[in-house]
Amino acid sequence: MKTNKITQAMTVLFLAGVALPAVAQEQDGWYLGVGGGATRATIAEDEITADLMNSGYQVTEFDAAENDSGYKIFAGYQFNQNFALEAGYFDLGNFSYDATTSPAGMKSGQLDLNGWNMDFIGLLPVSESGSLFALVGAHKSEAEVHFAGTGAVNVLTPNYAKTTTDYKFGVGYQYQLGEHFGLRLAAERYRMDDAVGNDGDIDLYSVSLVFRLGGGGHAPGPATQAAAPAAQAPVVAPAPVAATEQYCSSLEIEFEIANNDIQRVNQERMRVLATFLESYPETNAVIEGHTDNVGTEADNLKLSQQRAQAAVDYLVREHAIDRDRLTAVGFGETQPVADNSTTAGKQKNRRIHAVIGCATGIEGLEPLPARVTLAMELEFDTNDATIAPKYYDELDSIGEYLQTNPELSATLEGHTDNASPEVAQQISRARAQSVADYLVSHFAIDRSRLNVQGYGSTRRDTYNATASERQDNRRVNIIISYPK
Repeated sequence: MKTNKITQAMTVLFLAGVALPAVAQEQDGWYLGVGGGATRATIAEDEITADLMNSGYQVTEFDAAENDSGYKIFAGYQFNQNFALEAGYFDLGNFSYDATTSPAGMKSGQLDLNGWNMDFIGLLPVSESGSLFALVGAHKSEAEVHFAGTGAVNVLTPNYAKTTTDYKFGVGYQYQLGEHFGLRLAAERYRMDDAVGNDGDIDLYSVSLVFRLGGGGHAPGPATQAAAPAAQAPVVAPAPVAATEQYCSSLEIEFEIANNDIQRVNQERMRVLATFLESYPETNAVIEGHTDNVGTEADNLKLSQQRAQAAVDYLVREHAIDRDRLTAVGFGETQPVADNSTTAGKQKNRRIHAVIGCATGIEGLEPLPARVTLAMELEFDTNDATIAPKYYDELDSIGEYLQTNPELSATLEGHTDNASPEVAQQISRARAQSVADYLVSHFAIDRSRLNVQGYGSTRRDTYNATASERQDNRRVNIIISYPK
């Protein structure tokens, strides 16, 4: 009977995953689960024997059925990769005993236990898809005990029921199978009262199916938004103008989480700004740093200042811009440009912005052409470096562009989500290498033009709290650079 209930519940949960994609997008962080497995109880043999002896019966044989099966249905919210809160309903099965007595008779007892629980769960990621966890919580359960006597044994009160609140704890392992589904193995112990004054433990060893409501519909990334490379060309500098016309420039750069590094794709944008500042030496620039709202205000203010200062230092170091012309100002989380309640909004708010004064054009002075960097982003399945067929067309356009422009080079940057450092480095480089192999085998691109780099999980775009965020971090960025 319980096996049928577990099977039916798992079927309903799977159909919910198919039928509720809209809810999944709106309930990021929520999950549902159902599972079942073996249960084992501790029958209080000594106490039962003592009670019968006090009533004048000698126990000559004691048989206990301490094993059964149970099931549970639960729902929870995962706040981040290390903490979740969960509540649910459980039924731990039926346990019984038969005590044969002298004078000749038998006393039989049966215990049923079910109830509701709430658990605090701590998780420790050990791979891209797997996490160890420990839980501690409380349960409010109803214990029903039924007694029957035969022969010389007379049972005056055959039925007892009692509702109590007690503690529970457990450990386990959870593995994410894909965007929505995961498997959980758990061993849990429920402290219980059998309704007639005996305390004991019931253990549940379960396998559960977990369905995550978050993810499933994130916005297209750079790979889907990028136009065909062949259609793009370096920016053409304006012709010399009269002294009455002005040139202006600006800069927008987004950052990864808790990071102030100027990455390769953003270095190209910095070159555009440097070209303007070199061409118009009378202009000054204020570099503004910003963050999302994750973390304390003080930490975010410090991080935003570090981001702005990193841009200033880069311009001075790499392009010899006079430091006196540059000012770094950090605004922390006080000036968001997007909604911090969404992953995409947080990404937009982790940024620096340059406010540059406009320069009056001097006749005969022509700004150097800005370089153009084309970027493409691919996503991968968990622990996999296989290129999905949906990316073939874009990769082909990259390959054709490199074929027709032999002076260009490309950097392939591999990334992962929250795997261990050794595994993350290996997987990220393998992903970048698989892209390089594709370009070499399909378009005969010289390997010397392809720079393969693996960054592991050190350059995250999102917080890894949900399956969709982890998917965003499993990626390869292809960056095509123009020669200086």
